[in-house]
Amino acid sequence: MTEATVRPLAICLMGPTAAGKTDLAVALHDVVPCELISVDSALVYRGMDIGTAKPSPELLARVPHRLVDILDPSEAYSAGRFRDDALAAMDEIASAGRVPLLVGGTMLYFRALERGLADLPTADPTLRAELAAEGERLGWPAMHRRLAEVDPGAAAAIHPNDPQRIQRALEVQRLTGRPLSDLQRAARESVPPWRLLKLVVAPESRAWLHERIARRFGSMLDEGFLDEVARLRARGDLHLGCPSMRAVGYRQAWQHLDGEFDREVMVARAVAATRQLAKRQFTWLRRETHATWFEATRSDLTEALVGQVIERLAAEGTTAR
Repeated sequence: MTEATVRPLAICLMGPTAAGKTDLAVALHDVVPCELISVDSALVYRGMDIGTAKPSPELLARVPHRLVDILDPSEAYSAGRFRDDALAAMDEIASAGRVPLLVGGTMLYFRALERGLADLPTADPTLRAELAAEGERLGWPAMHRRLAEVDPGAAAAIHPNDPQRIQRALEVQRLTGRPLSDLQRAARESVPPWRLLKLVVAPESRAWLHERIARRFGSMLDEGFLDEVARLRARGDLHLGCPSMRAVGYRQAWQHLDGEFDREVMVARAVAATRQLAKRQFTWLRRETHATWFEATRSDLTEALVGQVIERLAAEGTTAR
C-alpha cells in the first residue's frame, strides 16, 4: 500500500493577517475539487463579522467555509477542539471525493493539526486565576522569564507578550510537574494522519502589509465595526476576559467604548495590535518545514499558486474542475 493510499492529501494555505488568503482560497475553489475549512480562532464566533474580516454571507453561500460561525462569543475554543473538528471535516470532504483546503492564519491550529497535541491536563480555574493575577501585577514579560526558568523550550517558542500561552505553559508545568515542551515533544513523535501541501502567502515588505492592515481597519470602521462591538457589549454576558474578546481590534474598540481613550488612540492601538499579530504569525511561519512560499505582492500570484496546486493534484491523480 502506498503512502498516498494510507495518508490522503490536504492543502494548507497559510499566511499573516491581511495577506489575501481568502481571495486565493476562492480562486482555488473555482478550479480545484476542494472544500474550504477555516483555520481562524476568531471566525468560529457568530456575530463577530466585521472585525474578523469574515467573508460576506454571499461569498459563504457560494463558497462554504467549514468551522465558521460555529460558536457563541461566550464560549471558548481550543487547538484540541479545532483538531478534532478539522479532522472530522477533512474525512467527510475526502469521502465525497474532494480535497480539504485549510485556509487561515491561526498557526497554533495548523501546528496542532499536523503534529498532534500532547495529553495535557484540563484547565484549573483557581490556578489560572492565580497566574492571571500575577501576570497583571508583575507583567507578562516577567512571567515569561519565570517560564524560561522551568521550561526553556516553551519560553523560546512563546512571545513574551503572549499572556494566554505563557499562562497555559506555566499552568501545565505546575499541574504535571513536567515542562509543556517535553509533553509536546512526545506528541510530535506520532505520524500525522494526512499529508499536507503547505503553501505560505506572505510579503517580503512589512511596509506593504502594515499599509494593508491600516487600510483594512479603516474599512472595518466604515462598515460599522464599533456598532458591532457595542452590540456585543450590550449583551451583558461578555467581558474582556472572554477568549473571543481577545481578538485583535475587539479589545481596543471595547476599551474605547468604555471611555478609556478616544477614537484616534483606539485606531492606533488596534492597528499596532494587528501588526504584532502579523509579526507573531511570521515567527510561526518561518518554522514551517516543507512549505512553499509565495510572494504576496507578485502580479501573477493567483496563477502561480493555482498552477502549483493543479500540478501537485495531477501527480496525485486528481484533475481540476
